[in-house]
Amino acid sequence: MITFIFVTNQLPNMMRRDVFQAIADPVRRDIIELLAKEVLSVNAVAEKFDVSRPAISKHLKILKECGIIEINKQGRERFCQIQPKNLIPAFLWIEQYQKLWEDRLDSFDTYLMKLQTKNKDNE
Repeated sequence: MITFIFVTNQLPNMMRRDVFQAIADPVRRDIIELLAKEVLSVNAVAEKFDVSRPAISKHLKILKECGIIEINKQGRERFCQIQPKNLIPAFLWIEQYQKLWEDRLDSFDTYLMKLQTKNKDNE
């Protein structure tokens, strides 16, 4: 006889979100920016936005699941602290495109300068 045991409390760990889901939303990016400057309580974070408290709580939950923030309880307050090392995968991915975009923008700038020069010569 074979018995199957399903452990449901392990499912959230198996379905862990990643850093790219964390930075996909502009509100979460703003929260990351705030917490990069200082540790804030959940209430202090919520006060900075014109969205509902439950919406901010959901964003904080996603950031926590992604490993971008840690939430520590101190007395009755819960404080959010950024975990910047967990943003490294996103930084490395974005960094590979930085040179490409810099080259393209430089090329575009050169093209615009040539157009301006050509237009001045035709006047």
